[in-house]
Amino acid sequence: MDSQLQSVYDAVLRRNPGEAEFHQAVREVFESLEPVLRRKPEYVEAAVLERICEPERQIVFRVPWVDDDGHVRINRGFRVEFNSALGPFKGGLRFHPSVYLGIVKFLGFEQIFKNSLTGMPIGGGKGGSDFDPRGKSDGEIMRFCQSFMTELYRHIGEYTDVPAGDIGVGGREIGYLFGQYKRITNRYESGVLTGKGLTWGGSLVRTEATGYGTVMFADRMLATKSQGLEGRRVTVSGSGNVAIFAIAKAQQLGADVIAFSDSSGYVVDEAGIDLDLLRQVKEIERGRVADYVDRRPGARLVKDGSIWDVPTDVALPCATQNELDETQAKRLVANGVVAIAEGANMPTTPQAVALLQDAGVLFAPGKAANAGGVATSALEMQQNASRDSWTFDHTEERLLQIMTGIHDQCLATADEYGTPGNYVAGANIAGFTKVADAMIALGVI
Repeated sequence: MDSQLQSVYDAVLRRNPGEAEFHQAVREVFESLEPVLRRKPEYVEAAVLERICEPERQIVFRVPWVDDDGHVRINRGFRVEFNSALGPFKGGLRFHPSVYLGIVKFLGFEQIFKNSLTGMPIGGGKGGSDFDPRGKSDGEIMRFCQSFMTELYRHIGEYTDVPAGDIGVGGREIGYLFGQYKRITNRYESGVLTGKGLTWGGSLVRTEATGYGTVMFADRMLATKSQGLEGRRVTVSGSGNVAIFAIAKAQQLGADVIAFSDSSGYVVDEAGIDLDLLRQVKEIERGRVADYVDRRPGARLVKDGSIWDVPTDVALPCATQNELDETQAKRLVANGVVAIAEGANMPTTPQAVALLQDAGVLFAPGKAANAGGVATSALEMQQNASRDSWTFDHTEERLLQIMTGIHDQCLATADEYGTPGNYVAGANIAGFTKVADAMIALGVI
């Protein structure tokens, strides 16, 4: 790493101790920026690097709520408003026991560049809580969400900060959050949250967008080699919203999706995933992957090992950060993987990314490949602002245009800066330079 970049990175380590995921995210971007600083020294002079690594605002708050047995519970809430140079802060809320400030900062930092790549006027932010919705009743989740919004409402708004969903936050949670915001403010401000229900301000394709967009990006990568997804073996980690709709879009494009997973293990279904059954188990029954196997002849559940042991042409990591390490990357390469597109945020370790790139595997980082979700959230904001609603086909076409644009922008930028075919460098540089130019234009703020 260049000495100027190393100096700023060392300061990030000192100022943010114990936040390993945030450190990793910053380093991953910085390792692409040396040619940018040579070409644009004004970024150094204006301390853009130092400023872009420091959130504009970090909000940490107590979330008290009462469970069904009448016991008072306490969780911690977070909102990190990272950078608004391009527009209001935009990024999801994650409810999961693993959430702490470092996770939220890592996600918010990634969101800056992801949102920049979409071409939409949105800045980067993220939030959440260490609350675990799993096993909670609807009443408990409602009371938690109402308590969470009772503090958060002070800091958000359609021109300030627009949260959405993430892990543990779906349509149910967004509904409770929006209801409390409306109750407190006495305003029906549709644009303050995205991922809303279709009958009260939501957008068609928003639910599908992250998974769909990831597969659109993978298909576009393969097209650069005059290939496609038709007839390809595809493996998708996870079985949540992103994974389910990645499976759906891959199947639409003719792929043979043969494996998915959750925290209890992974399923191999050589006959092809039964998407209707998977959605019944995960979305309606909120069950585990074992429930799919119980009802699907020929499918098998593997509780040990890794889903990346399964030979595949295209791998779509859609679960969580750092799920695909160097050992697993070696196995994928040995089994002939052709392309990998990240549906989750930073699911591949740096060592694994380097190994995959050295092996000539087409590799798309999450900030590019999974930008479809936030892009469609911005389209939802656009519809809310105009009091309009679009058809599914129109919105999906807009999503395809955005994902194609991100892909082509990453490829062109990588070529321009001397790293042809390197989607990681292309995404980092293209996302960074747009934000950096805006920060300089706005002055020292």
